[in-house]
Amino acid sequence: MASEPPPSSTVQIRRPIAAARGWLARVWSRKLVKAALALIVLGIVAIFAFWLLVVRDLPSVDALRTYEPPLPTNVRGIDGVPIHSYARERRVELSYAEYPPMLIRAFLAAEDKSFFEHHGVDYTGLAGAVIDYASKMGTGRRAKGGSTITQQVAKNLLIGNAYSPTRKLREAVLAYKIEDTLTKQQILELYLNQIALGRNAFGVEAASHAYFDKELDQLDLAQMAYLAILPKGPSNYDPVRSRERATIRRNYVLARMLDNGFITRAQHDQARAEPIVAVLRRTPKFESVGGYFVEEVRRQLLAKFGENAKDGPYSVYSGGLWVRTSLDTRLQDLAQKALRDGLIRFDRGRGWAGPIRHIDLTTDDDGQANWLQSLLNTNIALDYNDWVAAIVTAKSSGSAELGFADGDTGTLPRSGAQMPVRGQGGNAFTALKVGDIVAVAPEGGGFGLRAIPKISGGFVVEEPSSGRVLAMQGGFDDRIQAFNRATQAMRQPGSTIKPIVYSAALDNGMTPASIIVDGPFCVYQGARLGNKCFRNFGNSRGSGPHTMRWGIEQSRNLMTVRAAAQTGMPKVVATIKKMGVGDYAPYLSFALGAGETTVGRMVNAYSILANNGKGGAPSLIDFVQNRRGKVIWPENWRPCDRCNAPDWDGKPMPRPVPRQRQVLDAQTAFQMVHITEGVVQRGTAVTLRDLDRPMFGKTGTNNGPTDVWFVGGTPQYVGGLYIGFDTPRNLGGAAQGGTLAAPIFKQFAIKAYEGLEKLPFRAPPGIRMVRIDRASGRPVYGTWPNTSDPKPAVIWEAFKPESEPRRAARRSGGPIAPVVAKPVAPRAEAPRDSDFLQRQGGIY
Repeated sequence: MASEPPPSSTVQIRRPIAAARGWLARVWSRKLVKAALALIVLGIVAIFAFWLLVVRDLPSVDALRTYEPPLPTNVRGIDGVPIHSYARERRVELSYAEYPPMLIRAFLAAEDKSFFEHHGVDYTGLAGAVIDYASKMGTGRRAKGGSTITQQVAKNLLIGNAYSPTRKLREAVLAYKIEDTLTKQQILELYLNQIALGRNAFGVEAASHAYFDKELDQLDLAQMAYLAILPKGPSNYDPVRSRERATIRRNYVLARMLDNGFITRAQHDQARAEPIVAVLRRTPKFESVGGYFVEEVRRQLLAKFGENAKDGPYSVYSGGLWVRTSLDTRLQDLAQKALRDGLIRFDRGRGWAGPIRHIDLTTDDDGQANWLQSLLNTNIALDYNDWVAAIVTAKSSGSAELGFADGDTGTLPRSGAQMPVRGQGGNAFTALKVGDIVAVAPEGGGFGLRAIPKISGGFVVEEPSSGRVLAMQGGFDDRIQAFNRATQAMRQPGSTIKPIVYSAALDNGMTPASIIVDGPFCVYQGARLGNKCFRNFGNSRGSGPHTMRWGIEQSRNLMTVRAAAQTGMPKVVATIKKMGVGDYAPYLSFALGAGETTVGRMVNAYSILANNGKGGAPSLIDFVQNRRGKVIWPENWRPCDRCNAPDWDGKPMPRPVPRQRQVLDAQTAFQMVHITEGVVQRGTAVTLRDLDRPMFGKTGTNNGPTDVWFVGGTPQYVGGLYIGFDTPRNLGGAAQGGTLAAPIFKQFAIKAYEGLEKLPFRAPPGIRMVRIDRASGRPVYGTWPNTSDPKPAVIWEAFKPESEPRRAARRSGGPIAPVVAKPVAPRAEAPRDSDFLQRQGGIY
């Protein structure tokens, strides 16, 4: 029999495949296998879905290692004392070691008692939260959180506060990762620094001040327990509106602390018996210091660093900057009071101009007027003498009920509001309405109405040697008048521009003894406009030839425009521009102060004069540090080593880095300062003479008059101010710089210069001091100036080299005999500066 042929290779392969198929068919026919496979597929899908919805775009927890919470910008004055902060979230960052242990226990009892035992997630609490969420689905009610402190850190810092199961899952995953990345102490530090606790307080230290006006380590147990209830919902436990509810919740936290062994029974009972007594909402004590100054600083910081974190790491409202400014709080208080007093003196007797603001009062659930919250929301306040801002909460025929920002109430009787209503007639009491916010002051057994002046103004004080602004007041009060008239109000400076005009003349060949004619001066302006003829103040036509000094001291318009025309207006406006006053066209009217500028610019220009022509842009900010103390602005800032040494150490004296440049010729600047010292001694600012110290300055009154000015000072401080209505209108014929503005500066100067050395203005190299006849400007020999006489016949005058007056030669070749001046007895002073002004004429 023949043997069977061996199977082919194809057949050999098919047999195992067929066997495998058969086995799979038998296995697949079993239900258990199908179920297991389905579970595996579902698991894979679930894992993919979990990755897609929860894990895929989770933020990295490594960012928490270098996390920097948003911090406010803190502002310090010239002495380093805090004066303000710019904050939308009030926060003070502390390290874990700085938190009192009892405070940490209070938060653990309230939020996460097993914090030190779990690894980011409390599974029992999470399960309870899931069940609660399921039971409340579709009801519109919010389920309880069930989050640990670590989960809250993940939510607040990394993923947000969206209400959804997905967010809870993301939160749990992140919490687990955070526990692997940070220590428990680091997690608690992040939590306690960033948690929102109401009253715009973020972090526990800020909340301690917001609710109890205390440092954190000064809180007692009951107060710490109250802060620990706030993360659940600060508005739910407001210490004023919801005191009973807050007390119940606080006592619950105390009970949890007792159950957990964090406190003793005696501590619990003592804290439970303590009522919740919180301070009313208010800004920090120093927030009212230098309001106009710190607002100008804020504008400059916003321009440099931006507003929020998206603008960069050094933003004003989250960068945690430390800003050292040049604000001298003593000078600021003096300037503020002097300007306010001057505005009130002018406005006194003109009647009541109406309320500061009117608001419609809202009512609470009980139908009571919620006047306190309405008043606080306006941020209106006053700190002038004993004046306070109040809101009219009710009114009857005989009195009005008042409410104050501290929650107190008072009564304004009809007799306390009898001043007339300005421009309307009738008395102020009749015009009062419920919801009016008014200024009042204690009077008798109640309060009396006060009138906020309608006139306003600006006052700036600068240090000439450095260009640092030391004080700035831009109105009566920045909380009722936010517009800063020191830097934003463009006004005509009047005759305060004349020293700068004459500086251009001195730079171009004139001297203080140059003779200028005080007489009619007309300019042909073309066929359509014809001649423009200038006049002195009071339409005085002129008094003939006089020295430049005399023209400045007596503020003669005709002499000024003649000197400007002789110098050339292009040169005059170029000098005005480089002094930082303004950029004007070369028209003669600008030589009399017709161009607009600010009081801040004028004070800086006079500071350049007082500093021998050196200066630049005025500065309010000395330097800016980041949250770690590194100086980040100015970019080339260098510390002045040994500048703060208590005494000389025998080494060369330290020198600060100079920031100023030579703007004006030093000799020209000194000549002008020397001339304008005469304005104080015998000119339009003679009211300042009894301050008895070297002082220069110039008054100004513009057309109308609508504004009156004074700018001047000493080598230590230069100050300037104007007063006028925001919408310019006539101040009255008697209004002049010497009678209104100079007395305000005098009130400031009496206190500001108290105790300061009487320093003379230092002449630069090359200046020649020559004795001249004050009236003629001719050189004088054989006698000496009488320094005790404010109006001597012979004075010392400052000349540049080779420009001083000399003896003239006779035609026969012999010299002219020198002028020998006879001593002149001092003349009696006029009793009032206004009388002097009327006699002399000129725009002041």
